[in-house]
Amino acid sequence: MSSRLSTRLSRLLNMVPYFLANPGISAAEAAADLGVTTKQLMSDLNQLWMCGLPGYGPGDLIDLSFSEESIEVTFSAGIERPLRLTSTEATALLVALRSIAALPGMVDPTAAQSATAKIEAAIAGDKGTDDGSVAMLPVEAPAVTTVRSALARGRALRLVYYSASRDVVSERVVDPIRIVLVDNNSYLQAWCRQAEGVRLFRFDRIEEAVELDEPAHPPSHATDETAGLDLFSDDPAVPLARLRIRSDYGWVLDQYPMHRVAVHADGSVEATMRFATRDWMARLLLGFGSGVTVLGPAELVTAVRERSGAALAAYDEAGYEQPVIEEVGPA
Repeated sequence: MSSRLSTRLSRLLNMVPYFLANPGISAAEAAADLGVTTKQLMSDLNQLWMCGLPGYGPGDLIDLSFSEESIEVTFSAGIERPLRLTSTEATALLVALRSIAALPGMVDPTAAQSATAKIEAAIAGDKGTDDGSVAMLPVEAPAVTTVRSALARGRALRLVYYSASRDVVSERVVDPIRIVLVDNNSYLQAWCRQAEGVRLFRFDRIEEAVELDEPAHPPSHATDETAGLDLFSDDPAVPLARLRIRSDYGWVLDQYPMHRVAVHADGSVEATMRFATRDWMARLLLGFGSGVTVLGPAELVTAVRERSGAALAAYDEAGYEQPVIEEVGPA
């Protein structure tokens, strides 16, 4: 939800200068430029004319004249004027800019570096000192630069990508849609031709990226801003684990994509979780020790039991005292 709101906020903030620069543009043309559907654009415009300055009365709110044939800003509420920031506001903006610049792919590093230098110079000027030094932002990885370039030029990409859920590296061709921020990680949202669906590719897991000499053509339904934003969608084709989580391990429910099924009298919670591969899920569950008990499916129960048995045998062979590993689900 936070990612969808931040995406829309960014778009709304850019709309007023866009429409001021393009008076009378049609909704279809504007939607194409802004990368949204006409329906979403009209919804944004209805939201935008309720925004403005404190007071929120006549003369305070942004005013627009719009229909599907023509869109024009009749009162901008001063949003096109340069901001005059206090020292505290400038410092807060600088901290925020550095934070977002540290996320791969979210901003152009050259532009971020320039903005950072200007804000730092302004802050130093307010304090009466300026030693000319500028804090350097992180260097952008080549794969990230390639992805941003392909997205800007509307080109398809060939990615070499590490999937943590499957613990495999794969190569795939994708049609980029946009860059999004989900749970403090930056992702490329793209149509994956191999999976025939919208997928999120975390930037720090893209090992290689090659811009192809062909245009990106994601299906029209895939360009919706909410498409594929659920990192762990409830896909019935993906195996489902049934787990019992001890009451003092409730934090697991917040850290992993689990769905509560029932709460028992002892405070333990029965939950389900989708997983891509059995080996990966077995390793994850063994890391919880006695805090999580596997109830099913049978093949996952067997995998966890076999791995825990092998671990205990290794301890025995090494002459160490065996750790206590709680029994998993029914035999």
